[in-house]
Amino acid sequence: MKKVNIAHTDLEVSRINFGGNVFGWTLDEKQSFEILDEFLAAGFNFIDTADTYSWWVNGVGGQSETIIGKWIKARNNRDQLVIATKVGSETKEHPNDISKEHILKSADESLQRLQTDYIDLYYTHFDDEVTPVEETLSAYDQIIKEGKVRYIAASNLSPERLEASFKASEENNLPKYVALQPHYNLVERGNYETKYASLVEKYGLSVMPYYSLASGFLTGKYRSEDDLGKSIRGEGVRQYLNNKGLGVIKALDTVSEKHNSKPATVALAWLLAKPHIAAPIVSATSKHQLQTLFDAPKLNLDAEDLELLENASK
Repeated sequence: MKKVNIAHTDLEVSRINFGGNVFGWTLDEKQSFEILDEFLAAGFNFIDTADTYSWWVNGVGGQSETIIGKWIKARNNRDQLVIATKVGSETKEHPNDISKEHILKSADESLQRLQTDYIDLYYTHFDDEVTPVEETLSAYDQIIKEGKVRYIAASNLSPERLEASFKASEENNLPKYVALQPHYNLVERGNYETKYASLVEKYGLSVMPYYSLASGFLTGKYRSEDDLGKSIRGEGVRQYLNNKGLGVIKALDTVSEKHNSKPATVALAWLLAKPHIAAPIVSATSKHQLQTLFDAPKLNLDAEDLELLENASK
């Protein structure tokens, strides 16, 4: 299994990052263990979660980290894994919060749920836009020095706050973000490519896109409004049922037929062919779905494939 280094770290990760938002939501504990076992057995090692998954179910979250922690303890496999989790998201109990007090408390709670002594990659999940970036980074500085976190990364920060964070890191000798987790896929290109790609290049960040398959739309499962009831997440793709979205699906069909592959595999392979993309975040709820993810790093798209997909997704 080919792995890549996350920039500015010694972390080697598989090129698919499993999205743990499904644990305790669309997958129960037993099903989650089975999926995680398959993922690791196939040579993959990178798992993404957050302290507040799945807060939309119980109001506070914590289910995903708890299940992952139970699995790690049961399998005694922490040394085989790279675990990423996040801090700062809202719940029904509190708004977005990246204050030092909240980060220090949340990190300890995440470690307890994950049943581990350290977090490999710790993300600022959502910006509260009021906490000074220096305060947030000083919290990270403390927990890194305490050995609780190895490296930090950013997700939903504005370009301005991201730039300010790097400036503060430099001026105050504070930890620097090593990776970015943006919303980026074949039907959501504009925001990342116009606002963030230049910062990724400037600071040499590794990129782990979320919603890599656009909530399942890029699997090709949803082609009309009649298909929206096929999944609990179906309503989330209604916005893509337009000329552009269906044009992307048509291009994915063409390329996947050419390579005897699947639309989801091709959509992930397209991401993997882009500069600085280390490992798209994507989840699966069955062994069949897992296989489409496993195939993506092995699929090399040629110039003709990439041009077709680029043109359809403009």
